[in-house]
Amino acid sequence: MTENSRYDDIIRLPHHVSQNHPPMPMRDRAAQFAPFAALTGYEAAIEETARLTSERRELDAPEAEELDRRLAALIERLPDRPEATVEYFVPDERKAGGAYVSVTGRVRHVSLPERTLVMEDGTAIGFEDILSVSEPRSSR
Repeated sequence: MTENSRYDDIIRLPHHVSQNHPPMPMRDRAAQFAPFAALTGYEAAIEETARLTSERRELDAPEAEELDRRLAALIERLPDRPEATVEYFVPDERKAGGAYVSVTGRVRHVSLPERTLVMEDGTAIGFEDILSVSEPRSSR
């Protein structure tokens, strides 16, 4: 008895096609044979660890004086809704450090008691987070 002789009675039968179920797409068939991810979340943890953050920079005395001067000038022009570019620190929610971001727009409000600057789009920025304030290039 040869190896094929056991299946001689069925080997040449037509391939069965179900009347009730549509054929599975080839992409889904291939997914059945994909490797099993035993360490679910491991890749995400590695990516999170590799994600870089910046440390908050402390301004030296001359930089702090310049920032105070620019904030005072901004406050004087507040009734005109001055346009400004503010670079500030945003702490990272998941790890130490954060990132410096820049926003350009009209300043809506400055609260000295709360030490916050509020942009017209609603972005509230604490004075302690501000690195620099400048006029946008187009309005100089």
